[in-house]
Amino acid sequence: MKRVVAELRVDFVNGSVAHRLRFGGGRGQDLAKAMGLRAGKTPMIIDATAGLGRDSFLLASLGAQVTMIERSEKMHALLTDGMERAASEGGQLREIIGRMTLLKGDAKDLIPELSGEAILIDPMHPERKNSALVKQDLRQVREIVGTDDDAADLVRLAIKHARKRVVLKWPAKADPIEGVQACSHQIRGKTTRYDVFMTG
Repeated sequence: MKRVVAELRVDFVNGSVAHRLRFGGGRGQDLAKAMGLRAGKTPMIIDATAGLGRDSFLLASLGAQVTMIERSEKMHALLTDGMERAASEGGQLREIIGRMTLLKGDAKDLIPELSGEAILIDPMHPERKNSALVKQDLRQVREIVGTDDDAADLVRLAIKHARKRVVLKWPAKADPIEGVQACSHQIRGKTTRYDVFMTG
């Protein structure tokens, strides 16, 4: 029997995003540490590869102003819809969405015009040997956006323009992206690592 695949949607109100908002661990989370959110420090962040917007939402929930960039027409529309639904809930959700700005376009064109202290890059990751490990929604995103063959170009450009740091979110065991300088340090989780390039 063929399994019915739920249509992809961006949801900031329910599911994993809501759970992470309530129980995620605040600024102690790896992503927050990698992006430079510390006591008294909340950088202006650019999320150069917005995707489902989950990382942007988490960072905005911790007080950061986040500019999200998405070049896929379809993903941009899904994000717009998700942000509107979350904002209409009012209260804390409206407040968080109020710190998120969504731009449509190629990050390589937009980054030089924006003044970002910290830039997050989460390209489509290389295919895993065991694709069963990739969650259904991420497989759907890959079908929409394809592979980010220009990830190295984007990282190099971001390093040139970020005022403080660039963070590359990458599978913990994957090789570094070819053609990119060595990172300043890494924050490693079980499945994900954050390669941090200090620029300031």
